[in-house]
Amino acid sequence: MAAPVKSKVDGAAGAVQNLTIGKAINLALRSAMEADDKVIILGEDVGKLGGVFRITDGLQKDFGEQRVLDTPLAESGIIGTAVGLAVRGFRPVCEIQFEGFIFPGFDQIVSQVAKLHYRTQGRVKVPIVIRVPFGGGIGAVEHHSESPESLFAHVAGLKVVSCSNAVDAYWMTRQAIESDDPVLLFEPKRLYHSGNLRTEVDTTAKPDPLHVSRVVRPGDAATLVAYGPSVKVCLDAATAAQEEGTSLEVIDLRTLSPLDLNPVFESVRRTGRLIAVSEAPSESSLTSEIAMRVQQECFYSLEAPVLRVTGFDTPYPPAKLEEDYLPDLDRVLHTVDRSLAW
Repeated sequence: MAAPVKSKVDGAAGAVQNLTIGKAINLALRSAMEADDKVIILGEDVGKLGGVFRITDGLQKDFGEQRVLDTPLAESGIIGTAVGLAVRGFRPVCEIQFEGFIFPGFDQIVSQVAKLHYRTQGRVKVPIVIRVPFGGGIGAVEHHSESPESLFAHVAGLKVVSCSNAVDAYWMTRQAIESDDPVLLFEPKRLYHSGNLRTEVDTTAKPDPLHVSRVVRPGDAATLVAYGPSVKVCLDAATAAQEEGTSLEVIDLRTLSPLDLNPVFESVRRTGRLIAVSEAPSESSLTSEIAMRVQQECFYSLEAPVLRVTGFDTPYPPAKLEEDYLPDLDRVLHTVDRSLAW
């Protein structure tokens, strides 16, 4: 695990709580708003309703309508307003209700949020956090289960991260808000309220840096690398493989831009094999970049080609077909078998 660093703003004193990912993000937002009155939350239904997933539940009641703003259904307006707030010294946190709704704000994110600091030669900072519930598995309709993270990781000037557990959900949210760079936080929405992922979160601990990857399960037969909701799939696959005598190492990528692949390189030099797992389509994706970089850096260590388990290169399917679309334990283990048999 990477050496931890101290956060600029400590969490609530003495608070160790058993939290789901959703509750951890809520607590992080609350703590950030208590620590800095320049933190403002805005988005569709984030106020009185508490967000469609109830992640901002109770915040408008406690901090008022001037700091938790229910916006019109206009993502371009949400992001554009956040840019103006950031230029005036605020730290806006935007909620995109579902990842498929982010595209009306895509121009603002790519043309303004990503470029203002560079365009002004550093005179203007853009400390905006854009929270994006992403991924499938919730039985939703069209535009509600997509994985567009590769599009934003490609854009210079944006930082992109994704949490897979409650501890990271809390600290990534806090660190993203404290950052002077614009950060997109991709949150695995189907895991928001999973009781199986409840974790002890110590809000006074010293967290890992925001932009580092982490080995979450050691092994020596092959390396699995994933992020967001796919980390749980890989951990479940590693548990199943262990029962058959195969030891798989699992790495939680955590940071998508900038990519921290040093732990991946170190792992692959030991295991000789890599399987990259993601719900996003495979074409021109983060898994493509990982495969290329590992081939480049670990060529003489590889015992098999880098393999991938991803969503398919189609629009996300109707809910009745999503179990066939999403990477699952069986697809991961089948790919591991292919790698080991090479």
